[in-house]
Amino acid sequence: MNIAIVGATGAVGHELVRVLEQRRTPVTSLRLFASERSAGATLAFRHTPHKVEPLTIDVFDGAGFDFVFFSAGASVSREFAPVAMRSGAVVIDNSSAFRMDADVPLGVPEINPEAIRAHRGIIAVPNCTAIILCMAVHPLHRLGRIRRIVVSTYQAISGAGARALAELQEQTRQAAAGQSVTPKVLPHPVIHNVFSHNTAIGPDGYNGEETKVVQETRKILADEAILVSPTCVRVPVPRAHAESINLTFERPVTVAQAREALSRAAGVRLVDDRERNTFPMPVDASGGDDVLVGRIREDLSQPDGRGLNLFACGDQLRKGAALDAVQILEVLRD
Repeated sequence: MNIAIVGATGAVGHELVRVLEQRRTPVTSLRLFASERSAGATLAFRHTPHKVEPLTIDVFDGAGFDFVFFSAGASVSREFAPVAMRSGAVVIDNSSAFRMDADVPLGVPEINPEAIRAHRGIIAVPNCTAIILCMAVHPLHRLGRIRRIVVSTYQAISGAGARALAELQEQTRQAAAGQSVTPKVLPHPVIHNVFSHNTAIGPDGYNGEETKVVQETRKILADEAILVSPTCVRVPVPRAHAESINLTFERPVTVAQAREALSRAAGVRLVDDRERNTFPMPVDASGGDDVLVGRIREDLSQPDGRGLNLFACGDQLRKGAALDAVQILEVLRD
């Protein structure tokens, strides 16, 4: 396959190169694109250096790309993805540009492969928080339809990009040395702090990330009736998101039933050891492909047996972005 990555020098772009290599994707040729500012950099793929080219409107003409991954932001995707599609490529887009377009599938291969295969040239990768949430709740939604989700997220700094991740590393060094910390990329200090997700607050009081979680969860699960109440915050963790999830079902669902369903779910790893007080943690999810799910217990505030609490962690750059994108490609190759 002839593949291109737009936004190759960003955090997700780097991870896309790594995932393609690790999963031994049959790549015939790989071309990397970025802004003029980042063009000229070199990334290694299968021990071969690949020079990053500047993205221009004519790079897709006659290039013969089979798939083009976009991870350069919504404005770039809106401008260039239709051009890539018209050139004959299938576009797998990691931005928010097309996620809520009715004609564009919001792809999580373990959940909706049929929707992915029905694409019309563009497939959107969901928001990382929504992917991790849906991976945790989809097996349970099949077990007994979920009516309501209350989710509080503890989101890694990598979700804000490579510069924000570098800022966390710098502030960690500054704090260890007893120096003052001045935020430059994110609006508040990252180290020793937790703050509302760094997206704009809407007139309803919800930040942009929370709105995405509501809308995208319903679309991924193909159930517009699910009520979703999110609170999204940033925490000083490098790259794995954590989520505290409270569910209300249409009918009673037991802890044993939930554990059994999750233990059989593709892409999910059950981490639920009460005896050792060991449950999903970002340090264990970082760098891995599975979404870790555990801390499964009855919601005592719902005595009718229709409520469960659980905790999930997933690598924001892998299953939350790059891995999901490559898995979408794999669905289309099957």
